[in-house]
Amino acid sequence: MVRVEKMRNRMPFSQRLFWSIFVMFLGFTVCFLLFQYQREREFSQEKLNNVLSNYNYQLFRRTQQDADINKVVQQFIEEIPQKELRVTIIDPNGKVLFDNSGTEEFNNHNDRSEVRKARLYNEGFAIRTSGSTGRRYFYSASNIGSYIYRSALPYDPYVQSALSTDKDFIYFMILMTLIFFFVLSRFTFSIGRTISKLRDFALNIEKDRIPETDYTFPNDELGDISKNIITLYHQQQKAKDELSMEREKLIKHFQYAKEGFAMFTPEGKEILSNILLIQFSNVISDSQIRQAEEVIEIHELEPIKAFLNKNIPNTNRKRKVLRESVTIDKNGKIFLIECILFLDNSYEISINDISRQEEESRMKRQLTQNVAHELKTPVSSIQGYLETIISNPELTSDKRQFFLERCYSQSTRLTGLLRDISVLNRLDEASDMFDLSDINIPKLIAEIQKECSKEMEEKQITSEIILPGDPTIHGNYSLLYSIFRNLYDNSIAYAGEGSQITVNCYKEDPKFYYFSFADNGVGISEEHINRIFERFYRVDKGRSRKVGGTGLGLSIVKNGVNFHKGQISAKSSPGKGVTFFFTLKKKL
Repeated sequence: MVRVEKMRNRMPFSQRLFWSIFVMFLGFTVCFLLFQYQREREFSQEKLNNVLSNYNYQLFRRTQQDADINKVVQQFIEEIPQKELRVTIIDPNGKVLFDNSGTEEFNNHNDRSEVRKARLYNEGFAIRTSGSTGRRYFYSASNIGSYIYRSALPYDPYVQSALSTDKDFIYFMILMTLIFFFVLSRFTFSIGRTISKLRDFALNIEKDRIPETDYTFPNDELGDISKNIITLYHQQQKAKDELSMEREKLIKHFQYAKEGFAMFTPEGKEILSNILLIQFSNVISDSQIRQAEEVIEIHELEPIKAFLNKNIPNTNRKRKVLRESVTIDKNGKIFLIECILFLDNSYEISINDISRQEEESRMKRQLTQNVAHELKTPVSSIQGYLETIISNPELTSDKRQFFLERCYSQSTRLTGLLRDISVLNRLDEASDMFDLSDINIPKLIAEIQKECSKEMEEKQITSEIILPGDPTIHGNYSLLYSIFRNLYDNSIAYAGEGSQITVNCYKEDPKFYYFSFADNGVGISEEHINRIFERFYRVDKGRSRKVGGTGLGLSIVKNGVNFHKGQISAKSSPGKGVTFFFTLKKKL
């Protein structure tokens, strides 16, 4: 993931480049000027020090020839242009033997900086204020035979002039800086124009506005790179559009196919899959499947896995597409599973449900018979109770109340049956009349649990809700309510006492939520599991009528899931409960 640091009033790149280089150059120039200035200053001091050092050696030679030091010094000063030359002679102990400054008392001079340097290096100079006279001097000391001969000139205009540095190099560097400024500004301005055009091109692309204008770039390397980038973009965009169109066709085909499908890399990573693959896999597998990569690990698919393990690493196999298939009969369904291994060792797995035989036609043939049968039972009961009341006027009030309550119970059942038939008819004939809104699934299930709490407490049924991500669906409230309420009612009625209900949203992709609704109750035998979504179909007709219900609950669940563009399937075995796997589209 690319992140760009946000800055207020961001300076253009060309200006940042210009000022970065110019500041570095300016820093280098300043450092060079300081260095050169110091060198010039040291050179001037060294030059003046050489003059005074020469005076020191001349005075030493003359004092060796004439013992009158005062006379020698006066004659020497008359011969040189610096008439204010101060001469000092210091013995090895730091005592001043001679000084022509007129001062009579002197401290030990071995602590003077120029004297210390002369003791160490035979030569030394310093610019400082004299502790004896209070005047500022340029001192030059020479160590000759452990005696220090020191000459000093007052820090007057003559000395300042002698120590002044040559300013020509400063003017030269200022001129070079100005030239560099204009050359660099012209260069960075050219780069800035090219980058601005590239940025404008990138912004148009980001906003899906393909620029129609031709971009003109300078005839240099950066311009060539920019032109190549734009040319490559147009070529890539054209190829991308063509590929996207073909890919969309392929994806739509697999999404609307009636078989589970997935494509994988040679390493087993998912490339593409549809919803039915996970649905069918969960019906086949004894453990819950969440990702397409887990399908190959299903025990029943061991022949497919062995086929892939044998042929993918085989470098000697002929370069042709290989195919392997296996048929699985499980949980009341028969699946044909096929695997195709391509030339690049990528492969696809398809799961086709071949057990659905004339389901809709059978349901239509049985619908009229079932409706008549289901309506006849409560009507006959009501009619029998009313005849008993009418034909026996001497019935006691308790008996009469009992028969009236039974009539009311049967009429309530009849009302529920008619309501469920009405819901199914609306789903079949006028599904576009349902209102849509955002439905929070955790909140919906919490309401259902609250409504069912009394029945669940009576049968000691517990529930576990696992809904990560707070799933919300833009769909029809009454149908979503019917899906989860009928599943709850089904488990409460048939799972048995002390069972547990688990509602789990075990997967989410950009378009769908994947749910499982399970109980660990008595379960359903394999012969019935494939027909439980049929209208009026009952696993145990006697027990079903005893606990109530219309026989349409799971049919409403299936149609409600279909309305929300999903798929539903179930698996069960006696003593292991029932698990429903279904998907719901996030937004209709």
